[in-house]
Amino acid sequence: VTAASVMAPANGWLVVHRTDSGMKPGPVIGYAPIKEGENANVTAILQENVGSGEMLMLMVHGEGGGMSTGVFEYTLGAKEDGPIRVDDALVMTVITAN
Repeated sequence: VTAASVMAPANGWLVVHRTDSGMKPGPVIGYAPIKEGENANVTAILQENVGSGEMLMLMVHGEGGGMSTGVFEYTLGAKEDGPIRVDDALVMTVITAN
């Protein structure tokens, strides 16, 4: 999955979650590092097959709270490398796979 542009308030991760019409973030199936500021053409390699029509949530996660810098440590519900919020809203978008 490639995002044409990602604006990040701090160094972190572009994370690909499975989702559905309920719009809740599901399991993580891919991620890519991002730096503070604007990031162009960020590509996250998917670790699972995704079928045409499936919904994916692209979300910005931070680098904070983990044991190692530069290692993605988040699992659902964890605080390590967790989602970034702006005005109490997740920084994310939902796409549909082709």
